Amino acid sequence: QVQLVESGGGLVQAGGSLRLSCAASGRTFSNYRVAWFRQAPGKEREFVAHISASGTNTYYTDFVNGRFTISRDNAKNTVYLQMNSLKPEDTGVYYCAARTRPVGSYERWGQGTQVTVSS
Repeated sequence: QVQLVESGGGLVQAGGSLRLSCAASGRTFSNYRVAWFRQAPGKEREFVAHISASGTNTYYTDFVNGRFTISRDNAKNTVYLQMNSLKPEDTGVYYCAARTRPVGSYERWGQGTQVTVSS
């Protein structure tokens, strides 16, 4: 089982950038598909982006497509979320999650990192 730890969150002005990291423990991280989710205050958690185990395939929700980029470095057991052109509505707690199955629920979750975008 892998353990996930997010980092890189913070306070940024609208239009700015942040890069989130999701560091994983365990030697089998390269077998896991990884996603980023976020939860804004008072709202349900929502999907942001997903990357395949090899990093070949990526998927994004419509509202971040073109602004966010998900990537991974399996040698470093880390998945990244580069966020550009940030908007106040991107504010929330960002979580990474991982699963071994090709579809279905995510088995492992991190504790989250806060992102706040000021207008």
